[in-house]
Amino acid sequence: MKSPITTHVLDLVQGSPANNIPAILEKLNNSDSWETIGNGKTNEDGRIDNLLNNDDPITSGTYRLTFDVAPYFEAQNRESFYSSIPIVFNISDTNRHYHVPLLLSQFGYSTYRGS
Repeated sequence: MKSPITTHVLDLVQGSPANNIPAILEKLNNSDSWETIGNGKTNEDGRIDNLLNNDDPITSGTYRLTFDVAPYFEAQNRESFYSSIPIVFNISDTNRHYHVPLLLSQFGYSTYRGS
């Protein structure tokens, strides 16, 4: 069983999954500060399926998924404009699965609500 929040990183320039990219999942708490609730590193397929423990329920609120992309580009001797990429999103329906992909290049990125 997958975590209720998952991600997938694709390198658009290479045309392949981006592996070994660390990511941190945080939730905005009542005191308006971010609390780390999960983390992981992309696998060979560019996926992180275990950001949260399967038994950990998600709650409504604002979440932030931050990717540390600088080491990924440095390992390939490629320059990158971004050192980290934060994606902030809202969850209202806690019974759904949330997949938050990142489409990555050295000088740009895109994200969307996946399935």
